Amino acid sequence: MSVEIDVQYSENLSDSDEPPSISEFQAWANLAMREDKDVQLSIRIVDADESQALNNAYRGKNKPTNVLSFPMDIPPGMPEDLGVAMLGDLAICASVVEREAREQNKPSRDHWAHMTIHGMLHLQGYDHIEDNQAEQMESLEIDLLQQLGIANPYESTVKAQMK
Repeated sequence: MSVEIDVQYSENLSDSDEPPSISEFQAWANLAMREDKDVQLSIRIVDADESQALNNAYRGKNKPTNVLSFPMDIPPGMPEDLGVAMLGDLAICASVVEREAREQNKPSRDHWAHMTIHGMLHLQGYDHIEDNQAEQMESLEIDLLQQLGIANPYESTVKAQMK
């Protein structure tokens, strides 16, 4: 099993935005991959304006958000097994991730790892709309982050901020 990633960067990122390296994204994506198959993933690091536009267009929320997940839908009539499957796309807003890390008093890289893992799980069908789904997804996130030496992001006030 492998995750082949393509990372794209908005040309409008601010100088204070410090996205992780491609190798960090690769490690986090590999860790979060639950299925035993080869997949491709696109990660786009966006600015607040692009995040807000995407969030408004696809979720009806007119504000920037930390991560958006766009699972790949295979068009009708296309063979499902083309060798390497396209898992989907993640749009991660650098300024929101950096701001949330500061507000939650945690290292920026820890929050980047969490948002990447969170988005990867969404691409694989995990969700947190219903309480039982949220418990399953959060438990998996906590376990994966612990493997990286990262503390539970859902403790106390952090959980309230994530919702």
